[in-house]
Amino acid sequence: METIYFQGNPIHTYGTLPPVGEKAPCFTLVDTNLKELRCTEFQGRKLILNIFPSLDTEVCAMSVRKFNKEAAAIPDVTVINVSMDLPFAAKRFCAAEGIDNVIVASAFRCPMFSQKYGLQIIDGPLAGLLARAVIVIDGERKIVYEQLVPEIGTEPDYRAALEAARKI
Repeated sequence: METIYFQGNPIHTYGTLPPVGEKAPCFTLVDTNLKELRCTEFQGRKLILNIFPSLDTEVCAMSVRKFNKEAAAIPDVTVINVSMDLPFAAKRFCAAEGIDNVIVASAFRCPMFSQKYGLQIIDGPLAGLLARAVIVIDGERKIVYEQLVPEIGTEPDYRAALEAARKI
C-alpha cells in the first residue's frame, strides 16, 4: 500500500508500484475501439505507460497532450495512456484534441492491471480509479523508470520519463 494525496488529504493504493529493474507485469487493456490490447502485442518495443485517474480532469488531459507531442520525437517508443475512462469517452477526447501519436487505453474491464501495478486507489473520493504514475519499460519488459506522483493533482516529471525512454 502506498500513500498519495488528493488535495492534500491522504489516500491509499491497493499495492505498490513494481520497482525499477523488475520485469513489468503483463497487462490487458481495452483500446478506444473496445479491442483488447495485450502486453504481448508490444514485445520488443519500448513503452511509456502514462497512468492517471481520468481524462475529464485538466492535469490528466494535459499529460496525454504532452506525451502525444513529445513521444513523436523519440524513435521506437510507444506511449500508452491508461485510465479507467470508458473507451467511448477516450475516443471522443482523442478526436477533439487531435491525439494521434499515442495509444489511449482503459483498464475498466481489466482489474488485474491496477492490482499488478499497485495503482488502484482504494479509499477517498477517487476510490476505484488509478493513481497518477509513469512507467518506462525497455524492449525486454524491464522497468527502467517509475514515478508514483505523490499529489494526484500534480503533473508527472515528463523530462525524467522522456529522458529514461531516450536512453533505452
